[in-house]
Amino acid sequence: MISHLLDTSVYSQRLRPKPLQSVVNRWRRLGDASLAISAICEAELRYGLARRKSERLWREYHEFVEDRLVLLPVDKRVSSIFGEIKAVTEACGKPKADFDLLIAATALAHKLILATLNPRHFEEIPGLQVEDWAR
Repeated sequence: MISHLLDTSVYSQRLRPKPLQSVVNRWRRLGDASLAISAICEAELRYGLARRKSERLWREYHEFVEDRLVLLPVDKRVSSIFGEIKAVTEACGKPKADFDLLIAATALAHKLILATLNPRHFEEIPGLQVEDWAR
């Protein structure tokens, strides 16, 4: 059963020369079957790979990351939640980046814990449960 949605900061750790040990340990303990990513996270990672133009990184992506986790789409429910939380964060003077809000909306739509290395990106989002995997 899926319990966590990985933010791009966590998902991309597998491609780093020295991934954070806290991420490696947590991912291993939970297992792939408990983890998912948003289509936004996948798009952000692929954008980063395209910019870097590294054959090594693409090879590692295909071997170790691609299709490893369930990919959750941005559908009507996610879009609706996105609109609500964007309005709320703006109204309280704490606007967030749209991609972060779409990832948060995906976690909320599927009742998942959001795993990130950047918890400040997700502060002030009502109902969102966040875990800082840097610790």
